[in-house]
Amino acid sequence: MIGRLRGLVAEKRPPHLLLDVGGVGYELEAPMSTFYRLPPVGEEAVLLTHLVVREDAHQLYGFATAAERDLFRDLIRINGVGAKMALAILSGISVEAFARCVHDGDAAALVRLPGIGRKTAERLIVEMRDRVGRPGEAAEAGAAATGVCAPVPGDPVADAVSALVALGYRPAEATRMVEAVDTKGLASEEIIRRALQAVLRR
Repeated sequence: MIGRLRGLVAEKRPPHLLLDVGGVGYELEAPMSTFYRLPPVGEEAVLLTHLVVREDAHQLYGFATAAERDLFRDLIRINGVGAKMALAILSGISVEAFARCVHDGDAAALVRLPGIGRKTAERLIVEMRDRVGRPGEAAEAGAAATGVCAPVPGDPVADAVSALVALGYRPAEATRMVEAVDTKGLASEEIIRRALQAVLRR
């Protein structure tokens, strides 16, 4: 099992990233909460990882903190919640906010996340109540890399729409979310952050 990687950020295309570890490029998928903490391309980052082995692929997931990885692992143990949905949850809500929703039974907040319907939200509340700590206990301490995200080559707006689609939003919905944001001068990670925050405030 690969549990941790230290290397240079070679590419950032949310939710995908490439980490150069001693000349070997590791392809990972990561939630937006991790992308927000990544340093610019070319600088060093440390990520905690989780490896999912399937018959057709080995997929590596990266996380900035232990709290994120722990929640991801708890989520994918729930029937009907796969890795893609778990990444979408972590991208749209913090670990502490998720714990608050679970303990408060706030299904309405969870259904705002992509791919989460009423039944799934209610199942998450029931099955995760004993797995997540009380709000405040779920502090996101851990191995977050420092640094400000830098724009990646290409069109940040188009990259933001693509990332939101990869997280589970329909293309038209992702486009509307991005169009509602003042994107001038923003990197794709910041556009995504603001678009997701706007959805959760509805």
